[in-house]
Amino acid sequence: MGLEIHLFPCLADNYGILIRDQATGLAATVDTPDADAILSEAGRLGWKLALVLNTHWHPDHAGGNQAIKNATGAEIVGPPEVTRIAPLDRPVGDGDEVRLGDTRLRVIQTDGHTQGHLSYYAAEAGAVFVGDTLFALGCGRLFEGTAQDMWTSLGKLAALPDATRVYCAHEYTASNARFALSLDRDPQVAARCAAVFAARAEGRPTVPTTIGLEKATNPFLRAPLLASALGRFSSDAEAFGLVRAAKDGFQG
Repeated sequence: MGLEIHLFPCLADNYGILIRDQATGLAATVDTPDADAILSEAGRLGWKLALVLNTHWHPDHAGGNQAIKNATGAEIVGPPEVTRIAPLDRPVGDGDEVRLGDTRLRVIQTDGHTQGHLSYYAAEAGAVFVGDTLFALGCGRLFEGTAQDMWTSLGKLAALPDATRVYCAHEYTASNARFALSLDRDPQVAARCAAVFAARAEGRPTVPTTIGLEKATNPFLRAPLLASALGRFSSDAEAFGLVRAAKDGFQG
């Protein structure tokens, strides 16, 4: 027994993520970007939604909460900030545990994109659901938090086992790859970016990635090695801030 994970595209560039505990058959959706698409996909799979796991409050992550609740009665779990726009049944925070049948998910506070952002780590399944904190070759914009906040959050994720599969919420990888190549000449980065461009040309997803692959190639996790070309810094968090600012202005 274990955890089944089903990824599918929705909206312009989001991913819907459905998970199912094989022992009990209970299923959850990670965020609710598109309620109709989520309900359709769950129905096609024959999965009964018992839980919503919100990562943060943005509409493309919590905007479908009410419709999912109305259709399935699923319990909605997430950070308190979700109540800005959507219903929430059970607020959770750093270190809490959420159960989906026999599957245990540890809540990790990953501030930066928003100041209540959460990730969910299923250790036994070797998977982490990171919302908009860590992307394949990228990371989330700092809409509410500081560079130090996000750097701390990325460090929490980087501390997970290298084989951990990372399920992020958007298909931004080709753009992230172009930025990575503008800053980093490491051969491993070049090889990964080539693979990304090939996958997207064929319509294949670049998610999930892994913690180990991101540590080796993601310019935001490699920021202390790369930021000297962008300016002066006195800490790893400041180095990250320089790389994040460069990405915000990148036109490639």
